Amino acid sequence: MVGVENHIKMKKISWVVSILIIIVTLVSISNNRESDSDFLDSQLKEIEGYFDQRAIKNETVSQAAIAWHLDHMLKTINRVSENLLRSDPNAYVSKFNMQRIVVHTSGIIPRGAAQSPPSVRPPDVVLLDSLTMQLKKARQNLKDISGLDENAFFAHPVFDHLDRDQSRRFLEIHTNHHLKIVQDILRE
Repeated sequence: MVGVENHIKMKKISWVVSILIIIVTLVSISNNRESDSDFLDSQLKEIEGYFDQRAIKNETVSQAAIAWHLDHMLKTINRVSENLLRSDPNAYVSKFNMQRIVVHTSGIIPRGAAQSPPSVRPPDVVLLDSLTMQLKKARQNLKDISGLDENAFFAHPVFDHLDRDQSRRFLEIHTNHHLKIVQDILRE
């Protein structure tokens, strides 16, 4: 009788574990993409709101001033968008990438975990005019990429090919990552 009860318990446990795996998989898949029409609107407004504070620096939080983070966020949005706009959707290759799944599902990029590629590194001096132009360009680029084929892609150095909506999710996570750093610079 005890063996039958243990068998029933194990069966129930395996069902619960299976259901949990399915739920985690569905959450992971849904959080791996971004397709909202107001994508990054509030973040772009927040970036613009920090323009007047761009010279502030707090080395206990970041070696870079706020201007560096603002410029980097805008450069990243624009470079990823430009890559999506130039891509050939027929060349998109979907691959399993555990790092992408973890970051896209959690929405967190660990601080200090990655080095920015040269194409999105800000200059030594970040001018307000440059930030303003990049912001305007970012707003237009984000409108332009929303109409792209879903297989338009960006080749990320760690996450492999990101299709249109995965790229948008990456931009959301990346932008929020740097906005949190800016907030911490101001908070300290």
